[in-house]
Formats: sequence, C-alpha cells, structure tokens
Amino acid sequence: MDEPAEIGRRVQRMRSELGLTQKKLAEPSYTPAYISTLESGKVRPSEAALRFLAGRLGTSYEELSTGRPARLATELRLALTDAQQILASGAADEAAAHYRRLLAEAESLGLADERVGALLGLGDCALETGELPDAIKYFEHAERLLADEPLPRRARPIRGRAVAHLLAGELRYACYLLESTIDELGASGLADPEALVLLYAAVIGPYIDMGAHARAAHAAELALTLAPRVADPALVAGMHRQVARTFLTEGRVADADASLAKAQAIYGQLQLRTDLAHCHWMRGYVQAQDGDLASAERELRTARDMLSAGRAALYTAQVEVELADVLRRLGRYEEAAGLLSALLALGDSHGAVHAGGAHRLLGLMAEERGAYESAEEHYVQAMALLERSGATGDLADLCRLLGDLLRRAGRTEAALDAYRTGLGHRSAPGTTTLGPAPAAPAFPPHPASR
Repeated sequence: MDEPAEIGRRVQRMRSELGLTQKKLAEPSYTPAYISTLESGKVRPSEAALRFLAGRLGTSYEELSTGRPARLATELRLALTDAQQILASGAADEAAAHYRRLLAEAESLGLADERVGALLGLGDCALETGELPDAIKYFEHAERLLADEPLPRRARPIRGRAVAHLLAGELRYACYLLESTIDELGASGLADPEALVLLYAAVIGPYIDMGAHARAAHAAELALTLAPRVADPALVAGMHRQVARTFLTEGRVADADASLAKAQAIYGQLQLRTDLAHCHWMRGYVQAQDGDLASAERELRTARDMLSAGRAALYTAQVEVELADVLRRLGRYEEAAGLLSALLALGDSHGAVHAGGAHRLLGLMAEERGAYESAEEHYVQAMALLERSGATGDLADLCRLLGDLLRRAGRTEAALDAYRTGLGHRSAPGTTTLGPAPAAPAFPPHPASR
C-alpha cells in the first residue's frame, strides 16, 4: 500500500474526475470529515475503507491502494497460466523463457504472488530439463517469499526442492525434507489434503530407492485415500483461460481474475496427476511383490498413461523399469527388453537409479537366456550407476546377483568380492537411513465415502 498522502491525492483526483462531493463519496458508511482527513494524507485508511471507496469511485482496491491498474496484475496472471500450459505440453525451455520475463515484470510491479508463481514455474522447468542446482535455487527463493504464509502454501516449493535433491542422488535429504514437512503439517493442525498428496507422493521414490518398501506402500495408500478430496477438473483448463481473455477484452477484470484462478488451480493439478501416477506405480509394485502380476501390469500401465499425458518424461522411467520387470516375470521378454532399451537410449537424463534398474533387468534376462557374459556386463554397469546415486538397497541385491553369477562360473574370489561389497551396503529397510515414519493425519470421513 502507498503512503497515506499518495492515497489521499489519488482519492481526491478520482473524486474530482467523477464530479463527486466529499459528502456524496462518503455516504452512507463514512463522514465528509473522514474523506477530507483522508485526502489530506493525515490518516492511513483501512482496507475496508479503501474497498468501500474503490466501489464508489468505480475502480479496484488494488489500483486505489497502490496506483497500479488491476488489469496489469490480471494480465500477468493470464500470462502465467499460458506459461503453465506450455510447460504442461512438454516445452520446458520455451516455458522457462516466458517465466523469466514474467518474473522480471512481477518484480518491477511489486506483485509478490506473481513472483512466487514465476519462480515455481522456473523450478518446474529446471526439474524437467535436469538443471537441478537452478531448480533448488528457484524453489528456495519461492520459499523465502512465502516464509510468513501458512505451511500448506509452502508445500509446493518444499516438494520441488526435495525432488531436485532426489534426482541429484541425495535420497536421505529428500526424505528428511518431505517427512519433516508432513509431520509439521499434522502437528500444526494444517493437514491440507492437496499439500499432503503432493508430499506423500513425492516421498515414494526415495523410499523405494532406499529399500523402505513398506513405508513407500503406506505413503502411496495415504495419498490415494486423500486424492478424492482434491478437485481435478483438468479438461476445462483451456476453456477457463480463453474465457479470461474474453473477459479482459470486455474490461471485466474481476471476472477474468475468477476464471484465471480456476485455470491456475487446474494447471497445478497437472503436477498433482504426476504425483498420483507415482502412487499407482507404488500400488503396482506391491501387487507385483505379492505375485499378482496381472493387476500389477494394469496399475503400472495406468501410471505410465497418466505420466505420458502430462508429458512428465523425467518420471516415466520409474514406471517403465517396474513394468518391464513385470513383463519379464510374465515371460514377455521381447516387450520388456524393448522398454528398457528405449530408456537406456536416453542416457542419464532420466536418473542413474532407473538406468541402473534397467541394466539390472537386462542382466537378469541375459542370465536366464544363458548369455552370462552379457549378464555380467549389465550387472557391472548397474553397480556403477547405483553407487553414484546412493541407492544402497538396490546395490546390495545387485551385488548378490553378480556374486551368484560369478560363483556359478567358478570365479570364486571375484564372487567373494561381490558378496563383501553387497554386505557393506546391506541394511534392514529404513533402520539406518531413516528416522521414525511420519504420523498419518487424522481426517473426518469424506462425504463421498459415506
């Protein structure tokens, strides 16, 4: 809000342009004396007073209190939804260019919410393109701007920062960020369903990579249970954007803002759909462990379809490695190998953990075909990748596979070396890498379940 003297001059100018007396402007809620004092800059008007006067003067509260036409902020919000749509289509570099321009505009106009929106968008773009230090920088900046906001408002930048650390191979720190935020939400009484779905879904990946499978399954079930409490009208996002444009051309700024708020919420859900896909992936993983391969294949294909629809290429690898394992166990070797070869052709851009998982599966299939030299090559490549990422649970299992292969080939000393390496990485899931699991939030029954 501007200084009282500046606001007073603005009120006097607008009143004079409309030909209103101080008495006419004041009626029926205030006195002419109050208007006179306000216009002279001797009193700082309350928000309620400014909103009343804005209505009488035919302007917006924002323009009256700051001098910025409301249309500027609305047009900036519209441009942010355009950038969100571009990112959702998979054009991360193009979206980043839009977000950088919008961040500069928001900073020049002093629009805090729009600055946060642009920073979060830049963070998502950097995640998509693998520029992880930049992603962390953008999400941390957004967190600082939201420092005085309730914790649910900060869930998205915290989640983004955790995902960046996860992709950088810092699994324990990613878990710490997500688990501590989940616990804080529960303890504060601010257990917002959307924030919790984002956080629970994001923690599944590091849990799996660290061998905490039971904890990952529990997080997935909690996220899927909360999902019905989160609206997902994604099919009408584009319509809301176009409606907002129409309202703007007609000068209906408030109506345009309302449509943009709906569009922004929807584009936020595109990321939520990515996280829910991870929950379906986890459910498929659990079913595969139980031997229900047909159900596992259905869940994993559902997850992959959701990720593909959102152009979430960076995360699709998680599902495809697991799906390939299910196909291998179903005897569909050619289909499994096709998935894995396509994944490895993309290089390390999709994460060392998942590339390591792909090599492990190709090694298993080669060993089952009797191609032992090829199997050993794949196991060794997988070990190098997993050692980089810190995925100790997978690494211990891989050392066992390699040791068994070498022992059957009569290479006893090499087998013992592989077993010793594996023992150095072996731990019970969650006991040495994680603290206590976050407490589950308490919610009243959802109306849809009654």
